[in-house]
Amino acid sequence: MASGFFALFDDIAALMDDVVVMSKISTKKTAGILGDDLAVNAEKATGFVASRELPVLWAITKGSALNKLIILPIAFLLSAFAPWGVTLALILGGVYLAFEGVEKVYHFIFHRSSHEQDSIELKSKNELNLSKEELLSVEKKKVKSAIFTDFILSVEIVIIALGTVIGRPILFQILVVSIVAIIATIGVYGIVALIVRMDDFGLKLVKLNDNKKSFSYIIGNVLINTLPWVIRSLSVIGTIALLLVAGGIFVHNIEFFHHFLETFPGFLRDFIVGILVGIVALLAVKLFQFIRRLF
Repeated sequence: MASGFFALFDDIAALMDDVVVMSKISTKKTAGILGDDLAVNAEKATGFVASRELPVLWAITKGSALNKLIILPIAFLLSAFAPWGVTLALILGGVYLAFEGVEKVYHFIFHRSSHEQDSIELKSKNELNLSKEELLSVEKKKVKSAIFTDFILSVEIVIIALGTVIGRPILFQILVVSIVAIIATIGVYGIVALIVRMDDFGLKLVKLNDNKKSFSYIIGNVLINTLPWVIRSLSVIGTIALLLVAGGIFVHNIEFFHHFLETFPGFLRDFIVGILVGIVALLAVKLFQFIRRLF
């Protein structure tokens, strides 16, 4: 009997070791989405009164957790009864990622100035013309928008993670993908919380000493001035990662891309494939919008 228990413990230990290893692999596969998720939510959680930043972030975090509770059972049912559906969802998700990445580049090149002007005007209206009740209403709308964006990104995270363990026992899939989902929620929003409070922490350091040459004053100013650059950098890194992840999905799941640009380094091939698919997807969307306007 004792030997049976020890054998059971050995099996459980071996399973958990395997789960940990695959969780690391799955997390690396979803790194691009996590980077984009981090950039998007850091941007959405800033611009509020300091006292409201963490409550807003907490509301988005709870919405993100609920999103994953909805998505995970559906993904596991697909894996158990229609594994082809996971691959299809993975490819469709890859198309969306490629489209989103190329669209960001397109807007940066052609609509950057108008977008920045709209943001400045909106911020001015929020700060100067809105009452407390109206500001709370705007806040709720931003939270809903952030949760919706998180839902789309969460679907991609779960599907990509599930794609790394497809064909394994369902219990193994549940453990690995659930761990990735938890890391995605706690890790991303924990880092976002640190980012959005960077300027406040910097302001506290500045107020510690009136001497502009003091260590606390210099570091405080660096933190305050660095926050916008951090958010912009995350956005750029997230866009590149989106294209890399999308290209990797097509290269590994579509036979045609297996032999496409074989002599190129893997990361460069993934990036090029991601850009090409994204351009096609963007052109298709623009064509659809043009046809809609005609009718």
